[in-house]
Amino acid sequence: MAAKIVPVPSEPYTVGFIGAGKMAESIARGVVKSGLLPAAHIRTAHLGTARRTAFESFGVKVLDKNSQVVEQSDVVIFSVKPQVVKDVVLQLKPLLSEKQLLVSVVAGVKLKDLQEWAGHSRFIRVMPNTPAAVVISLGGAATNDDGELISMLFGAIGKEWKADEKLFDAVTGLSGSGPVYIYLAIEALADGGVAAGLPRELALGLASQTVLGAATMVGNAGKHPGQLKDDVASPGGTTIAGIHELEKAGFRGILMNAVVAAAKRSNELSQG
Repeated sequence: MAAKIVPVPSEPYTVGFIGAGKMAESIARGVVKSGLLPAAHIRTAHLGTARRTAFESFGVKVLDKNSQVVEQSDVVIFSVKPQVVKDVVLQLKPLLSEKQLLVSVVAGVKLKDLQEWAGHSRFIRVMPNTPAAVVISLGGAATNDDGELISMLFGAIGKEWKADEKLFDAVTGLSGSGPVYIYLAIEALADGGVAAGLPRELALGLASQTVLGAATMVGNAGKHPGQLKDDVASPGGTTIAGIHELEKAGFRGILMNAVVAAAKRSNELSQG
């Protein structure tokens, strides 16, 4: 007979991170900054001075062992490398119960495997990226209330969508890896500015702001990106001359290929 699902307390509840890396830090900082949860209600574990200091700097309690984190948390978020997540979950399995909501932000590891290793299916898989676009998929025993709680938790650090887990490899290729493609684009734009005579600091600032402004326009203008492009590219002007060079180099095809390659690699990793 299945155990009765106990709702996570609306407040105060505690969140524990298994894994104290940059992703966990980014999520924890965002939650605290948003005011959704006080730092005193967040736990993680690490023995290294640098990572302990990073979390303690904004009030998170850092313990010595992952087992202590599990014992003190209503929501347990696994944020470790894909290569070690199986061993970590199996090691903690005796402490995990359906009284706790389990969450994974580990790339390329499927819910069915996480649920098997944990011994129950009150699990939610989340695919965040560091600028915090978030995609969420619920496991078998996760309730709608569980989903709403995690939506609220991760919504505090960025925009979130719900999607079927079968789409997560593609999500990884686009949203998980995508920020790095944009970092490369910003660097290249800045280098172009330097080549055209701009000081390095000014070029990088303009490149960063240009990308931010363009993304904001796409999000807010209610127009297709192609229409926004056409609105700016006047006949015989500077912008269409630049677009011509990008098209000759296969710019759009290169970005599409990068997304597909990363999605394929995510699928390969999930197969073990």
